[in-house]
Amino acid sequence: MFNKKKNNDKEENIMNTENTSENTAENVENTDATANETEQALELTAEEKLQAEVQQLNDKYLRLYAEFDNYKRRTQKERVELLQTAGKDVIVSLLPVLDDFDRALKAMETAADVAPVKEGILLVSTKLKNTLAQKGLKDVESINQPFDTDFHEAITNIPAPTEDLKGKVIDEVEKGYTLNDNVIRFAKVVVGA
Repeated sequence: MFNKKKNNDKEENIMNTENTSENTAENVENTDATANETEQALELTAEEKLQAEVQQLNDKYLRLYAEFDNYKRRTQKERVELLQTAGKDVIVSLLPVLDDFDRALKAMETAADVAPVKEGILLVSTKLKNTLAQKGLKDVESINQPFDTDFHEAITNIPAPTEDLKGKVIDEVEKGYTLNDNVIRFAKVVVGA
C-alpha cells in the first residue's frame, strides 16, 4: 500500500515535472511573444512619436506661415493707408492759405483800389511760401549759378553776353524745388554758351 502510494507520488512528481517543463516551455514562448509584442509596441511607439513630432512641426509651420501671411497683409494695408494720408498734414497746413485766397478773391470783386488787393495777395503768397518752407520745401537758386545737372534742366543755350557767364545759368524759365534736400522739380533754365 505504501508502495502504491510512493509509486503514485513518483508518478505525480514525474507528471508535475513534465507539466512544469511544459509550463516552462509555454512561459518561455509567452515571454518571447510578450518581448516581441513589447518590441513592436516600442517600435510603434517610436514610429508614433516620430509621426506626432512630424505632425507637431507641420502644425507649427502652418501657424508660422499663416502668421507671416497676416503680417504681410497688415503691413501692405498700413502702407496703402500711409500713402493715402501721407500728404494730410501738408494739406491741413495749406487750408488757411486757401481760405486767405478765397477772401482775397471776394475782396477783388468789390475793390475800387488795386493797391490793397495787391498787398493782400503778396501777404497770402508769403504765407504760402512760409508754410511750405516749414514742411521742408526750398527754392533752387539758379540765376548766375554754374549749370548743374543735379538741379537744373537746360531748355536752350544762348550766346553768353560776357565771358564770365559762359556755362552759367542766364535765365530761369521755371523755378526748381527741393524737399528735404531731395530735388522734386528741376529748374528749367537757359544756359550761356
